[in-house]
Parts: sequence; C-alpha cells; structure tokens
Amino acid sequence: MRYALVNEERHEAEPDLSGTCPGCGQPMIAKCGDQRIHHWAHRGVRTCGRWWEPETAWHRNWKGQFPEPWQEIILRDKSGERHIADVRTELGLALEFQHSHIRPLERQAREAFHRNMAWIVDGTRRKRDLPRFEDGRRLIRPSPWQGIYTTPVPHECFPRDWLDSAVPVFFDFAGTDPIGPRTGVERRMLWGLMPGRADGHAVIVALDRQRLVLAARTRPQIIAAHKIVGTLDGRFRAAGVQAMIEARRYSSVPAWRRRRPRRRTARF
Repeated sequence: MRYALVNEERHEAEPDLSGTCPGCGQPMIAKCGDQRIHHWAHRGVRTCGRWWEPETAWHRNWKGQFPEPWQEIILRDKSGERHIADVRTELGLALEFQHSHIRPLERQAREAFHRNMAWIVDGTRRKRDLPRFEDGRRLIRPSPWQGIYTTPVPHECFPRDWLDSAVPVFFDFAGTDPIGPRTGVERRMLWGLMPGRADGHAVIVALDRQRLVLAARTRPQIIAAHKIVGTLDGRFRAAGVQAMIEARRYSSVPAWRRRRPRRRTARF
C-alpha cells in the first residue's frame, strides 16, 4: 500500500517509520528497499482489501495522475467487508489498475461491487499481448465517429479473459516506457474495449493518456460506453434490415430470359 496512518494522518512509506492500516487498523511497517518502490506492508496477515494486489511502478505512475485524497479509498459492501479502490473520484468513478492476472470470478465481483468503474490493464505484462493487438488492428474498422472502431473478432486484438467485462477495459501497451513523437500509435494510445456488442461487433475506443485522465477527473464516466454501443447496434441492425430489403427486391426481378425471335409476316 502507498499510504498508512501515522499519527492519524495518511503518510507515505519512509525508512524506520511505522503506522497503522487505514482499513483494518493493524500495525504496518515501511518497506523502503532498493529493489522495489517504497510501500507499506502489514506486520501480520492482512485482513482488509481481499482484492488488493502488490503495487508496481506502473501502478504508482497511474495513481499519481490523480489527487492524493482520491487514492486507495476504502469502501464497504453490505456485509461490512472492506475493499480498497485504487482511485475513486469525487463523482463516484472507480478506477482499478490491473497488472497481474485476475481470475474471472474476482473480476466479475469487483465490477458488481463498484458498478461505475473502468479497468486500466497493463498490456506489457505478457509478451504476446502487444503483438496480438498489432496483428489484430488490421481487422478493426472505423465507425462514423473519430476514435471509435468496431471489430467482429475482438479475440484477435485482446486477451480472452477480458472480453466479457461488464465495464470499459483500457489496455496500456506502453507500460512504464517513455512515450515520444516516434512512439507507435499502438503504444501511444490507450485502447478501450467497451462492454456489450453492437450486433455482434465489439466496440473499441482509442484515447490518449491525457484525454483519458482528464475525462476521469471531470466526468462521472470516462466515456458513455453503453450509449455508444447501443447507437452502433442500432446502425448495424438498420443496415442489415436495409440489405435484406434490397436482397428481396432484387430477387423478385425476373431472371434474364432469351428473347423470342420475331415472327416474320409474309409480304404480298
């Protein structure tokens, strides 16, 4: 964890500092070695935030894009169990930054608990993820709106364990690497897989980092995912109906028949 309570105030880890967990009240010690980023750890068995995962530099970089009071927010479910959101904005949007593998049931449980949330997934953890997306981009088609695309085969672009998420999932294929003018668009942008399907097509939204952070800071949602998917679904279905009408119209036209030879009349 990044923060613990020291004299009843949130404090980052420093050498020889001790504190208490803001979630469960247990003692915590500051881990300030040279190999990992400075963080707090429970002295004993951790009993709070069962969804918590060890923090990496990638986590820290993303959380640092948001005000400190929004980070590591403790929430409770109906049973009173504590859960810690990586970021929760003043407008109620929860952001979860996921680096390690997550089991489908756990992912679904987080989505059901937060409801208004978005995932940001580290696309550099597995070596296959970026090459898959680079190959799959050829199957992505633009929509009538800039930065929004569709594909009938999302599994050709993204890991299968994220395809049925009920909330937007944004993939970060740059990780902690610096981004410059020559950085490819696959790594420069964040590629968001929207929940649901538009007549069987997955909907993908491309956002640069600054725009995504600004939207998360100032809006209840980063993007109106369900509205976009629903609108595209209507367009796809309308186009399909029109194609069926056209097909029926042309099928009703008589097939080409050989013209009968003109009968010659006798001349007198």
